[in-house]
Amino acid sequence: MCQKAFGSFYAPLVSVREADNVEWTRGERAVFRSSNVVSRGFCSACGTPLTYEAPDGMAIAIAGFDDPSGIVPIVAYGVEGKLPYADAVPDLPERKTEEDFAAAAFLAAIVSFQHPDHDTDVWPPEAA
Repeated sequence: MCQKAFGSFYAPLVSVREADNVEWTRGERAVFRSSNVVSRGFCSACGTPLTYEAPDGMAIAIAGFDDPSGIVPIVAYGVEGKLPYADAVPDLPERKTEEDFAAAAFLAAIVSFQHPDHDTDVWPPEAA
């Protein structure tokens, strides 16, 4: 289920068992009931996956935080659904986005409508 919900190999999450202590700084998350016992929270403006909500509490998508670098996963859960090539991904050749010279003009023209990795006074930004 997590691969479908995140559209990715993994769903890196951090548990916040006490969901009452979670404060959303930009509106409220939209929620999709993905099974008879679990709901998935997401941003209704951009679609970013935000939460996994089960009877035992909530977990938040690590990459949804403004600074996810300090949140280090401590367990790989649900490995029975791991795709057979997932462990080999770190061994693939690496290339930085800016090294794709053929796409340079395209990449330079991109204007992101996703929230940046810092707080802002106004969101979303006004149309230019």
